[in-house]
Amino acid sequence: MALALLSLSPIPSLRRHCRVVYRKASGRAVAAVRKEGDAAVVWFKHDLRIDDHPGLVAAASQHRTVVPFYVFDPRILSGFSDEMLDLLLFALEDLRKVLKEQGSDLLIGYGAAEKAIIELVNKVKATQIFTEEEVEYNLRRIVDTVETSLSDISFSWGSPKLIIWKSPFYDIKDLKGDTTTAYFDFQKLRLPLTVPLASPVLPELNTDWERGALPAYDYLKKYMAENTCQSDEIWSSLKRTSAKAILHQGTINQTIAKNKLVFGLDESKKNNKESSLVIQKTQKAKPIGSLFAEGGNQVRGGTDVVLNALAAYLRYLEGTARDDWQEGPHLVFCLGLPLSLGIISRRKVHHEAINYERERNAGFLSPFGYSSPTVAAAVETVCSMEWYWLLSLKSQICNSEELYPIRIWRWNGYLIQYTVVGQKGPAVLLVHGFGAFLEHFRGNLSSMANNGHRVWALTLLGFGKSEKPNVLYTELMWAELLRDFIVDVVGEPVHLVGNSIGGYFVATVAGLWPIMVKSVVLLNTAGSVVSGYSSAQLTEARQTSGIMWLGSRLLLWYLRLRVGTILKECYPTNSERADSWLVKEILRASYDPGVHIVMESVVNFNLSVPLNYLLGSFGGKVLIMQGSKTHFPNQFEIIYAWGTFAVGVTVSELDAGHCPHDEVPEEVNSILNDWVKTIESSNYAVERI
Repeated sequence: MALALLSLSPIPSLRRHCRVVYRKASGRAVAAVRKEGDAAVVWFKHDLRIDDHPGLVAAASQHRTVVPFYVFDPRILSGFSDEMLDLLLFALEDLRKVLKEQGSDLLIGYGAAEKAIIELVNKVKATQIFTEEEVEYNLRRIVDTVETSLSDISFSWGSPKLIIWKSPFYDIKDLKGDTTTAYFDFQKLRLPLTVPLASPVLPELNTDWERGALPAYDYLKKYMAENTCQSDEIWSSLKRTSAKAILHQGTINQTIAKNKLVFGLDESKKNNKESSLVIQKTQKAKPIGSLFAEGGNQVRGGTDVVLNALAAYLRYLEGTARDDWQEGPHLVFCLGLPLSLGIISRRKVHHEAINYERERNAGFLSPFGYSSPTVAAAVETVCSMEWYWLLSLKSQICNSEELYPIRIWRWNGYLIQYTVVGQKGPAVLLVHGFGAFLEHFRGNLSSMANNGHRVWALTLLGFGKSEKPNVLYTELMWAELLRDFIVDVVGEPVHLVGNSIGGYFVATVAGLWPIMVKSVVLLNTAGSVVSGYSSAQLTEARQTSGIMWLGSRLLLWYLRLRVGTILKECYPTNSERADSWLVKEILRASYDPGVHIVMESVVNFNLSVPLNYLLGSFGGKVLIMQGSKTHFPNQFEIIYAWGTFAVGVTVSELDAGHCPHDEVPEEVNSILNDWVKTIESSNYAVERI
């Protein structure tokens, strides 16, 4: 049934793809006269629509036969949550229905995309395969593998070409030359917006070809399990229980956690009513005819359903008799995953929001802002998403501008930047602190890799060049992000290294999911030590207020004004490391869209679970490296004193400030290398795995 998966090359090739881009359009888009007897395959991935679909428009205008195709490739679906798989099936069902209404259909394949596409190309004798440009590293690898596989085979009718298309939000002719990495400067460019394309008229599809069946949800889950090795499935099962659910049990027992992992016991459905802490929203009874998925906030259906939900959101402040327009959830909650799956395009959302604004104001658009907060929120949301998509794409294509090769991982629909250095050795994951990013480990990545480690570093959601969506940021949300990164990207237990607030995050991961962690290294960590603490007392979800709103903006203004001075204070023994590049990057990120939301969460932060409780639950080896000249002297004294007497904890005092890994990297690297070598050479690391 399932096709065998082929191995992937580690790095996508630099081969230039053929491209098709529609910059401006109205009504039906026509690119060329259809060729006689010519067939094209349109490979759907995260573009599950026929509306505003440049690839489908180009294929329909150039070819007499157009074959829409979706392949259930476990490599693409492996990072999908259960909710996302459910939404995927609803979207595919609707896409097939819409295509059938035009006399076409959606063909379904299973297995490795490159093998399934080659089989289809041979069957229909296709000369072109249209697929959307991707920004995620994993998907870019798969697309590159498809192109390589096509070029390695000789076809009797010629050489099929892979055509990469995109639906640009802005009219950008040269991504490298026409854009900047600073959002403040990007806005000054005032790039023209493009117009969504109308759905094309498709040629009738040959009825003799096998269409393939859309799977039921349970079958898809079974298919995914069968095409994933048992150890990977057990490893992935760790994602099914949220951090909050574990802490609500009152105690964290490492032995129980290990048994659940080894024997495949899964109590997540019983104990975990919240699959994620990213979206915390009070559920209410769904009215009859609701647009939203049962038990969730996401729209479930095809393009028309999503457009109706968008209309409901935009008109939420108006009186309406329509039951399905009276819920009015936040745009990110209801349309986040549909936008990620491409059920609707970002520029279509923008187009609909602006049209509604004109409708409210007799065709007039005010230069002073929007008349409705829902319109403003919709425009800001999709513009923000487009900005981070461009930033992520540029970071990979224009890699010479980066310190390390940048990759993109999509977590819960959001774009996360990361890097990996080193070809072999133990896995080490570096986690930055507040206001920083993966490049803050510029003095550690190569050194650790050169000493026989595979080193990962990521930029957390809400920081650096990673996306900054309008969600509630909590320490448990960031811990779940790190957990999922270890499962989805690293794929094996790691030595976790964290600085400042990043130290608290890695301690949380180690305490809640100890099987993932070989050892913990804390560099001037945030958090508290509370003697006699025996159970986790979680604070309720934090709500923002007018005071928090004002406080976050004042804090951001203050940090922008004094970032250079503050950095110098963090680097008391080697102030030259607080250089202009570091200052510039921190300032750049402070002007990104969504940064105010992050600051509101940080102002309201409450690290309620003490470090000694988390690390005691971890039960493994811990190294505390403390810069003695930190500008948080009380915290230094408390953690240093506790670590000196705690079992399994090693303390190392450094002549440095709050960021010793960047201030005295050579000294920190030497200690880290010896630490990992010691842990790996002992039976302890083996026993934990």
